[in-house]
Amino acid sequence: MKTNKAHANWQGNLKKGIGTVKLNESGKEVAYNFSSRFEDGKGTNPEELIAAAHAGCFSMAFSGLLTEEGYEPKSIDTTAKVTIEKADGGFKISKSELTTEAVVPDIDKNIFKELAAKAKENCPVSQALSSLEITLEASLKE
Repeated sequence: MKTNKAHANWQGNLKKGIGTVKLNESGKEVAYNFSSRFEDGKGTNPEELIAAAHAGCFSMAFSGLLTEEGYEPKSIDTTAKVTIEKADGGFKISKSELTTEAVVPDIDKNIFKELAAKAKENCPVSQALSSLEITLEASLKE
């Protein structure tokens, strides 16, 4: 099995410090800080990275299920919104909201919804996030 890795570095205290996250495979490095995580500051944050992973994983899983059932997806556009909130004297990631729009020729809407729900339940990132509330809104585009 493949193991993936990323690296994070943090310098300084929580509110004034700055960090970077480096993705191993691409070598891309992105800054993050308190403001980018809890306010509207520039940079990324762990929740945004989780959202990207969830959206990407769901889209691939959905494409795989559609293909297995004999459909040829033309496009799958997914957004994940991951929420962090105060809880029990700290913070907790509480939910991930998936919204997907897909172009899949010749598919019945009910089958489309069934396969989207199955992808939501079975993609590896959804399974890793199973302690969260995960919702899905799936739309079939022409």
